[in-house]
Amino acid sequence: MTMMMPGKKHEFGDVVLVDAQFIDRKESKVRPALVLYSEQGNTAVSAITSNPTRRGIPLTKKEGAVLDSIIKINYLFTIPDSFVIRQLFTVGYQKREMIKSAFLKRLHRKS
Repeated sequence: MTMMMPGKKHEFGDVVLVDAQFIDRKESKVRPALVLYSEQGNTAVSAITSNPTRRGIPLTKKEGAVLDSIIKINYLFTIPDSFVIRQLFTVGYQKREMIKSAFLKRLHRKS
C-alpha cells in the first residue's frame, strides 16, 4: 500500500483514502474519509460509507465519489498523517458549509 509523502497537509473538505484500523480488532480497512483538519502529524476525519441507510450528509458521484455515499458526521477518528493513502477529490464550498452547519447544530444541541 502506498502512503502519502510526508509533509502533505490535507485541508477541510478533502476526501481521502485512509488505512483505518478497527477499534475492536487488529485489522484495518482502506476506506474513504472526509478531512476535518490536519495538524502536528495527525489528521481528524469523518468516515464515509456507501450504505444509503446511514444517517449523515449525502455525497454523490457527481461531486466526485466513486459511489453515492454518506458522510457520517457521527463517526469521527484521528489517524497519523502516514495513514492517508491518497487524496481523491475536494468537496465544493456549499458542501463544506453544509458539513460545518451539521457539526455546529450538534455542538449547540441541548442534552
